[in-house]
Amino acid sequence: MAYNLTGKRIYVAGHGGMVGSAVLHRLRQENCTILTAESSLDLREQSDVRQWFATVRPDAVILAAAKVGGIIANRDAPAQFLQDNLLIAANVIDAAQSVDVEKLLFLGSSCIYPRMAAQPIAEEALLSGPLEETNEAYALAKITGIKLCQAYRRQYGCDFISAMPCNLYGPYDNFDPRTAHVLPALIRKVEEAARNAAPDLTLWGSGTPLREFLHVDDCADALIFLLQYYSDEKPVNIGSGEEISIRDLAEMVCEIAGYYGSLHWDETMPDGTPRKLMDNSRMRKMGWQPHIGLEDGIAATHRWFRERHGPAALWPVLRKPAHRARARAMVHKASMHQHPIG
Repeated sequence: MAYNLTGKRIYVAGHGGMVGSAVLHRLRQENCTILTAESSLDLREQSDVRQWFATVRPDAVILAAAKVGGIIANRDAPAQFLQDNLLIAANVIDAAQSVDVEKLLFLGSSCIYPRMAAQPIAEEALLSGPLEETNEAYALAKITGIKLCQAYRRQYGCDFISAMPCNLYGPYDNFDPRTAHVLPALIRKVEEAARNAAPDLTLWGSGTPLREFLHVDDCADALIFLLQYYSDEKPVNIGSGEEISIRDLAEMVCEIAGYYGSLHWDETMPDGTPRKLMDNSRMRKMGWQPHIGLEDGIAATHRWFRERHGPAALWPVLRKPAHRARARAMVHKASMHQHPIG
């Protein structure tokens, strides 16, 4: 039976972040009341969270709040990534149960899966092998959130569900190159190189890992779809079904940004998981699919970023070299056949 959002009071935890902002935008299309908390509410503080829930008493919760960051941020602060995300998940899920929230959707991450999982990664791969070391702390916290939803469902009959998106990008992302995920970090670094007319640009890693990306607006649409039409303890993958190498992704960002300097790769920096492609067949069978292509999504995100960081017309731009090929052809449709990483 579908969960009807009409007249429901829906709390979006983490509304100030990239995913939360997109969820707010998507929920405005529904006939519901959107609830957010003041920034002073620290979701890591159990008593404060319980008091807020007891006072506001939402009907449904979308738990998008999290401490997030890229490879270097996770490597340098594993204790903080583990503790903060454990506390957020435990406090919100427990408080939701205490006031009989009708439905809760917990947002996980594709990093919960084993480093060498068979590709594309099915939901059943969870806990089937060792995690990627560079984001193990964050992954463990997210796995715990999934298991909490399952445990509260089994013990208390709560309609709590979990979703695992692939790599997300879009407006309101973190574009700090020291702490950001790969795509926003690339947009920032390429923009700075273009602004300075730099003849070359050095990027982290080898450029060989393959990644799947989904625009945050597509993710928000998928989350609302699940909130309405999914009710099971099994987590659900959300992805685009396409993958691209980091090297080809960098070429695409450069082409969109109009930067034509030479790219170099610092292989002393970590690559992370060699390949991470989600099996999205469960979502497709339910009738949902994404609508924003990678190149269009990056172009829109790039425009959003550039509008907020100075007039591009004043920047010097290098001449386009003859050897720079379009990267759009390098986006590969996912094969739904299971095969190990080679």
